[in-house]
Amino acid sequence: MSTAVVAVDLGASSGRVMLARVGPGRLALSERHRFANQPVLLGGTLHWDVLGLYRGVLDGLRAVTSAGVVPGSVGVDSWAVDYGLIDAAGTLVGLPVHYRDDRTEGVVDEVAGQVPLPELYALTGVRPLRINTLFQLVAEADSARLAAAARLLLIPDLIGYWLTGVAGAESTNASTTQLLDIHSGQWSDELIGKLGLRRELFGVLRTPGQQLGPVRPEVAADTGLPAGTPVTAVGSHDTASAVAAVPAATERFGYISCGTWSLVGVELSEPVLSEDARLAGFTNESGVDGTVRFLRNVMGLWLAQECLRQWRADGLGAGLPELLRAAARLPPGAVVDADDEEFLAPGDMPARIAAWCARAGEPVPEGPAAVVRCIMDSLARAHARAVADAQRLSGHAVDVVHLVGGGARNELLCQLTADACGVPVVAGPVEAAAMGNALVQARALGVVPGELADLRALVRATQPLRTYQPR
Repeated sequence: MSTAVVAVDLGASSGRVMLARVGPGRLALSERHRFANQPVLLGGTLHWDVLGLYRGVLDGLRAVTSAGVVPGSVGVDSWAVDYGLIDAAGTLVGLPVHYRDDRTEGVVDEVAGQVPLPELYALTGVRPLRINTLFQLVAEADSARLAAAARLLLIPDLIGYWLTGVAGAESTNASTTQLLDIHSGQWSDELIGKLGLRRELFGVLRTPGQQLGPVRPEVAADTGLPAGTPVTAVGSHDTASAVAAVPAATERFGYISCGTWSLVGVELSEPVLSEDARLAGFTNESGVDGTVRFLRNVMGLWLAQECLRQWRADGLGAGLPELLRAAARLPPGAVVDADDEEFLAPGDMPARIAAWCARAGEPVPEGPAAVVRCIMDSLARAHARAVADAQRLSGHAVDVVHLVGGGARNELLCQLTADACGVPVVAGPVEAAAMGNALVQARALGVVPGELADLRALVRATQPLRTYQPR
């Protein structure tokens, strides 16, 4: 017997609604709806089109039920740190701001004047990146939007609220905000108070597998879902869901969740809060089943995505598959620091890469294929540095690296990463976040075994994987 569940997976560049059929020895995903996630520049501020995303979710649910499928549950995951604000009546207050907006420039230094960064790291276990929710809230501390808000909801919690009418916060995504106490796993009243934020903004925490509630009657009527269909909390940070679906056979693995960002690290039972870990840029985020994702953010395929956007604007029509084939025929050339904040904001990425190379004394890549080769070599080296540092700082040895997410399709990047890491890289599954989302739902419904190792064994037994040996 298998059960159908719906996994809503919202990425930084696209969203998808996936139908999963899960049961003993069975795990099959099919895409029912995919839609673009395009930010909107409005009044000088970069926003997410969250209403468009919600429309895409409803369209996807409608596509599922119109095919005669009756899902047992719905789960939502997305990228981290960004949030919507709702007032006392439950109405959205303004549009959520994109983490790449420049409003947070200089805010890390401002916060460090109130809470020294070593103290902040010891309390939260999170690397103080300016994109984090904490710094976004400080950046809009005096805004009318924040003053009118009754509750802060991270993006998957906001979608869940619109589906069910139940507000709250899921723990894996909440752990990315830099507002949770790493020791208690609860909101840090101490930190919230020091920053002058209102405690009532932050709702009750849920863990993956708990039910939010049934869909609202109007959602059921609009989408064709049966009345009472539950929405289940999953690892709502997409990386938490992706890591839950890593097909590891032992504990001695590293992972790279590779998409717009590359999240590179190891899975631990306890956080690493040393000063060396802080200085190395590592963060401790909550995973499914109380695990700790000890990882470093690497800029990821955003570099290539922004290059492609610029080249299209310039009338250069080659797509990424063609450019990757051309790049694979080129020898290694320039390498940039993929973690440099210079590459964070939208803009002319090829020009920024060229300028970085010129300043660093690297050969400036000539033409799109050479730029793509530079990006792939740079990401592979950044992956390898993060894997090596994760082992050194945690004492957790790695025999294999699992690369999941959209980057698993990128043969050149997978091979270069294996070469740089010096251990095999197992690529796949591509839709790891949706798969982990679906597995947590199925486990909550009682149709698959309860251990994380069992979920991973099901992925290993049912999904196509490819191993790249280091050359």
